[in-house]
Amino acid sequence: MHTTNTLRRAAIAVITAATLGLAPTALADTGHQGPSWRAAWAASPQAPTAPFTANWSQQGFEDQTVRQVVRVTTGGTRARIELTNRYGSTPLRITGATVARTAEGGAVRPGSVRPLRFDGRASVTIPAGGTLLSDAANLPVEAFGSLTVTLYLAERTGPATFHHISSATSYRADGDHRGDLTGTAFRETSASWYFLSGVEVTGGRDSGRRNGVVTFGDSITDGVGSRLDANGRYPDELAERLAEAGRPRAVVNHGIAGNQVVNDTTWAGEKALTRFRQDVLTEPGVRTVVVLEGINDIGGSTATFPAPPTPDVSAARLIEGHRTLIREAHAKGLKVVGATLTPIKGSSYDTPANEAKREAVNDWIRTSGAYDAVVDFDRAVADPADPDRILPAYDSGDGLHPNDAGYAAMAGAVDLDEL
Repeated sequence: MHTTNTLRRAAIAVITAATLGLAPTALADTGHQGPSWRAAWAASPQAPTAPFTANWSQQGFEDQTVRQVVRVTTGGTRARIELTNRYGSTPLRITGATVARTAEGGAVRPGSVRPLRFDGRASVTIPAGGTLLSDAANLPVEAFGSLTVTLYLAERTGPATFHHISSATSYRADGDHRGDLTGTAFRETSASWYFLSGVEVTGGRDSGRRNGVVTFGDSITDGVGSRLDANGRYPDELAERLAEAGRPRAVVNHGIAGNQVVNDTTWAGEKALTRFRQDVLTEPGVRTVVVLEGINDIGGSTATFPAPPTPDVSAARLIEGHRTLIREAHAKGLKVVGATLTPIKGSSYDTPANEAKREAVNDWIRTSGAYDAVVDFDRAVADPADPDRILPAYDSGDGLHPNDAGYAAMAGAVDLDEL
């Protein structure tokens, strides 16, 4: 399967580059109202924490360079990045930053490095709780191309706003290496993203189109269980399906591992009812949101790892939370696709009471008509011989999270006409 996916992704890259018609020196069409920006990549911000694996969020950075790799799902003729200090307690000073096309590991492609500016300046301070966008960089971007964003942080940052489970490698070096072409100086690695929460593009043949898709949810949207640096999360696979079908659309990922609909947690972010407004409703160029969330509200009330159990949530309360998300999306003119909750049998969430709640919520998603459309992820990954359990070939090993094959099956279950 790995070989097949690799070949398929190479073909998609050729198709999307041709479709976009990018020229190496092309600039965005600005018009009298300025460029039309579209979300091309995203990661939901989280407060500093380390519930599963060590990371750099709690100690932060000082006189260090952080290099982060992301893959965009739509292209354009210019790009800009979003940086966030949402959960910082002090102002964050970005001494300097660059964006470039990714080479191997921590290296970048010669001739592609562009210094990032912020209102014309090389350095910027982001207030505590703040988020900002860089100026546009004249760097043509192809759909499914990888970008490397490099931040030099000369001053002590304090604990860092970050995204915990990136399923991608980030790199750190001592001193200022923002313009390095090689990755030699970047001797430390992490599987999280820091301060980086978005990439937007403008120009190209999709300029002005409002057809992006936001996938919103928890760890199964975030991609827990997928292989590192393989871009095998279900939103990645969905974007590739759309491109293969000749219907390319941006698909951006706003999943947070462990997130819940109605409960805040110290380690998995603010509840969906809060962060939906900040993470989804602010994304530019979006038409549709796919909601897959609620299994942690159910299972979190009985699980003891990585934190004490969260308050018990009834199926009725969880359904009301979903109704709230639907209302808020509709108020912004977004189409909302509801996704059924995937199997939990054999996992740490597996109890008769939890299974009954899951089945009740799934029945409502399938039959209520509250969502504009439904994708049945439950049935897409279930074992036909034991439908309450994930198919062994799709199981990452914990009975809860799919592997790359499972995520591909989820993407394959989406009716592209319903997006």
